[in-house]
Amino acid sequence: MKIGIISFAHMHALSYAENIVNHAHGELTAIWDNDPDRGSKMSKQFNCNYYSDLDTFLQSDIEAVIICSENANHKEHVMKAAKAKKHILCEKPIATEIGDAKEMIDVCNEENVLLQVAYPVRYSPVIKQLKKIVASGKIGDVVAINGTNHGQLPGGWFVEKELSGGGAATDHVVHVMDIIRWILSDEVKDVYAELDTRFYDIDVEDCGIVTLEMESGVIVTIDPSWSRPKTFPTWGDVTMEVTGTKGSISIDALKQHTLFYNDAKNAVQHVPWAADTDQLLVDDFIKCVTEGNQPFTTGEDGLRTLEVVKGAYQSAEANEKIILDKLELT
Repeated sequence: MKIGIISFAHMHALSYAENIVNHAHGELTAIWDNDPDRGSKMSKQFNCNYYSDLDTFLQSDIEAVIICSENANHKEHVMKAAKAKKHILCEKPIATEIGDAKEMIDVCNEENVLLQVAYPVRYSPVIKQLKKIVASGKIGDVVAINGTNHGQLPGGWFVEKELSGGGAATDHVVHVMDIIRWILSDEVKDVYAELDTRFYDIDVEDCGIVTLEMESGVIVTIDPSWSRPKTFPTWGDVTMEVTGTKGSISIDALKQHTLFYNDAKNAVQHVPWAADTDQLLVDDFIKCVTEGNQPFTTGEDGLRTLEVVKGAYQSAEANEKIILDKLELT
């Protein structure tokens, strides 16, 4: 299966590319990037063709694309790829506006191409085991969930609102929210958020707390802050504490690591030895395209999590709870 990557603007593109190259049934044959230096460098590294023109790239013999451009450019790239009949794995968030996300989903359905959203954390064996335990009823009925997705400041276009759509909330709420929706088979009823910029001199929020009520009545809190210092041994975390009527469970999705004292880089680092969730994501994408299956993480999943993020921003601005059914669409 021949695959192309649209942009290496997002850091995950490198991991996806490596996993395609190492896949028995995948081949990375083309790269498009609006940065010629970056695109040329990546094409040499992965021994494939670089295209400076997106239309020419999409006219090549690739069957599918992975989109890792800036958030604000996802819509344009998904729409063009879909109309070129290419199957799509799109980096999260699906888009920066709800209306755009809906349009992207509609076009992919009309063109009969697969649209998958990159939520690799859902592929974690730890997260899958958590869902099994919750579904078994061992901790009773779930009443509350506390989740975190802390990280280091990513910098670059991630802190430019015009390209990213927002800061830490845009970057990190979606991961935890996707996990919670999947584990509970539930949707968000309302959201209250307090977001601020406390750690860095940037134009987007770098910290906050998002409080949600699910349709079932489960109360959820998410801390998506870019609060990890530059010297922290890893980029961040994904943790959850699930409280039920008969017990509770705490998980750390990135706990399985070795502490590496790296003299060459003068740094202490966490080196993970757990399952590579990016690899599992790419494996699923390739399998779905070749076998005609529906992906584990769909465009609809991307839309639902984006609605929560936009509700959080409206709540923080209005300083009041926002009912998602009454969300002001943009």
